[in-house]
Amino acid sequence: MNMRQSLHLRQTQSLVMTPQLRQAIQMLQMSTIELGAFLASEMERNPLIEIADGVQATARPEPSAGERLAVDADMRRADLAAGEAQFATGRDNLYESAEAPPSLRGGAGGRADFETLDDDAPLVAPVTLAAHVTAQLALARLAAPVRVVAEALACELDEAGYLRVDPAEAAARLGAAPATVEAAAAAIRACEPTGVGARDLAECLALQLAERDRLDPAMRALLDNLADLPATPAAKMAARCGVDLADLADMLAEVRALDPRPGLAFSGGAAEPVIPDVLVSADGAGGWRVMMNPDATPRLLIDHSYAARVDGGGDQATRLYLSQCAQTATWLKKSLDQRARTIVTVAAEIVRAQARFFAQGVAGLRPMTLKAVAEAVGVHESTVSRVTANKFMATPRGLLEMKFFFTTAVGGGEGDATHSAQAVKARIRALIAAEPPQKPLSDDDLVRALKAEGV
Repeated sequence: MNMRQSLHLRQTQSLVMTPQLRQAIQMLQMSTIELGAFLASEMERNPLIEIADGVQATARPEPSAGERLAVDADMRRADLAAGEAQFATGRDNLYESAEAPPSLRGGAGGRADFETLDDDAPLVAPVTLAAHVTAQLALARLAAPVRVVAEALACELDEAGYLRVDPAEAAARLGAAPATVEAAAAAIRACEPTGVGARDLAECLALQLAERDRLDPAMRALLDNLADLPATPAAKMAARCGVDLADLADMLAEVRALDPRPGLAFSGGAAEPVIPDVLVSADGAGGWRVMMNPDATPRLLIDHSYAARVDGGGDQATRLYLSQCAQTATWLKKSLDQRARTIVTVAAEIVRAQARFFAQGVAGLRPMTLKAVAEAVGVHESTVSRVTANKFMATPRGLLEMKFFFTTAVGGGEGDATHSAQAVKARIRALIAAEPPQKPLSDDDLVRALKAEGV
């Protein structure tokens, strides 16, 4: 066998994502709170960065992402193609021709992959109460309208886990039947932690006692008299509950062992309020106005005067450092501007596509996918996914997560029209609710009724 060594030279070219592009993509999917924390850390590392805090900064401000951005719901996206290039295809200044580093080639990686990890940082993001409840609702066997309303109500749970909303007001706001709202609230109360979704303390404790099979008539009487408990003598309270003093003491011990605020387990400390990223309001002409929430859009300023002061007397290393800081700050500012433009453009398309929802409620939801929105605004589907992640809209029908508006489709009767699955199931429930008790509708009757409506 003839074996020999030889040396071959091969030139290859690959695309490597620059740190700037990676940072821009990460910023796009950050929530308002995450973005604020990220900018605070950048400000600590970069002396040229300032974050305006509701007042005019001393440095001369430049146009920033904090400016109020507004578009009509039927706007055209004339300049978004250039913006998409920043996030996807701008190879001139976003990609560098080089061999991929070891950390991007697969395998186990190396020590450098872990050098920047903070030992005190949590390994996973904390799960919010709303997200925990929503995940359980997705696994429950619920009618589509009930699930949609329940997911909306899950965002209104307070820090302690209580659902303090008026059912009639929620029904009017969401465009749902009162029975649907009640069923949605009951679905939330069936979730863990036990007691979540309760309307008051007595109901919260009752849910926990029922789970332990301890909600007997005596315990119900005690819960009904919770408000009077501090001022009522023990003998009188025992008489109201139909028990003796020893049993009353045992009952009180059981109640004290319960959790009056089950939602606090997901708060991780002080609860952070949900800040809407986008504001939706009627424009007075039958349409909708979509704008970034100025309170959720940081104003980033670059202190050029600091660099100018140091530039005169600093050494070369200092001037090089400040030059790099200026480049980083400029890129960060551009990324914030592009983030705001992309969010408001995608939100405007969602509002335009789901205009019937704002007029009719849940029954007006149209089938909509990430791909459809991406094609409408001229960006990649992954960009829409990042934009809608952890983002909220403040609308006339309440505070809703942007993911709420994406629904599956059901084909129309002629094969060319589609309907939202949630809207179709809501219509089926309406037909069943209106059927005569003496002569309920058969499945064939329901099919014919839906077919007559084009479903």
